[in-house]
Amino acid sequence: MNRVARPLPECILLYCRGGFEKECAAEILDRARDLGAAGYVKAKPDSGFVVFIPHEAQAMAALRRELRFDDLIFARQLVFALGPVSGLPVENRIAPLLDQATALSDRFSACFLETADTNEAKELSVFVRKFAPPFQRTMEALGLFGDPEAPRLHVFFLSSTAAYLGISSAGNASPWPMGIPRLKFPKAAPSRSTLKLEEAFLVFLSDPEHELRPGMTAVDLGAAPGGWTWQLVRRHVRTTAVDNGPLDPALLESGLVEHLRMDGFRYRPPRPVDWLVCDMVEQPIRITALMADWFAAGLARSAIFNLKLPMKKRYEEVERCRALIRERGAAFGFPYRLVFRQLYHDRAEVTGYLARLTRQAIAPVSRS
Repeated sequence: MNRVARPLPECILLYCRGGFEKECAAEILDRARDLGAAGYVKAKPDSGFVVFIPHEAQAMAALRRELRFDDLIFARQLVFALGPVSGLPVENRIAPLLDQATALSDRFSACFLETADTNEAKELSVFVRKFAPPFQRTMEALGLFGDPEAPRLHVFFLSSTAAYLGISSAGNASPWPMGIPRLKFPKAAPSRSTLKLEEAFLVFLSDPEHELRPGMTAVDLGAAPGGWTWQLVRRHVRTTAVDNGPLDPALLESGLVEHLRMDGFRYRPPRPVDWLVCDMVEQPIRITALMADWFAAGLARSAIFNLKLPMKKRYEEVERCRALIRERGAAFGFPYRLVFRQLYHDRAEVTGYLARLTRQAIAPVSRS
């Protein structure tokens, strides 16, 4: 008996921060166009999500194959979805949802029941929390779970009677429901900005314990009061904190921190370091140029830096920063990885990750 071919997903569903739908929409249009897939977007202001629909249905196969989550700045999650199902009967929402789910795949590695991350969706999230256990129990009873190589199922509720159903791949999407890592603010940290760096480590590093080992060295530019330095110290990374402002005294008592009261744009280390982190209030292009200067001089192996975005042309500004690194990359003398992502804890900012892809020794810094 011939198996009936499954329908291709009809659209790409992207979760984003409320208020950044315009940037998320412009970005997916550009990335899809780069892959030869023209289409249009549905993006309601402050809704917390964007939907891209290709003009030609067959383009979806190429997008699923070639569109990379790492190439997206403003998207928290990348889901390939069917069109929304609406009019779910209150007495039995599970059956029609499972009909759509099984049209996408025989089995799933996980199931995320989600809403947009907006104030308007908070009441809906209460419903989703109550609905999730019976829905997942039904999936387990039907044997729809159990294959770790299978896609993950996403049920993205628009209301209690309407939802998008889609799939994501574990290696090409966020690992967290709604694309949000749930981090708890550590009471010992000097500022809430510490969560930005903790999230960046989780998002950008494939093996944080290996890439942030005791005995490594780091420089924190714009360190005061020490929220980012705290993340390095807790991992026993020896850190030079550069800022004219005061640093949390507990960090200095750790024995792992040297505080230099000077301009972060002028400081250069006497020898190369493993990590450069930077959260200074300055124009994004100037911060990016500083990162490029350090890498061109062989002063750091990896960097995480925060960009404070302007009120307008935010997507264009990040693309300008990406172009600057691309232009300067030839001067690095080694292959590198560059990723920009608007993290959950960034608010109206974007975080960049720049790292050399070779493990060869960094040339010593000239003292002349």
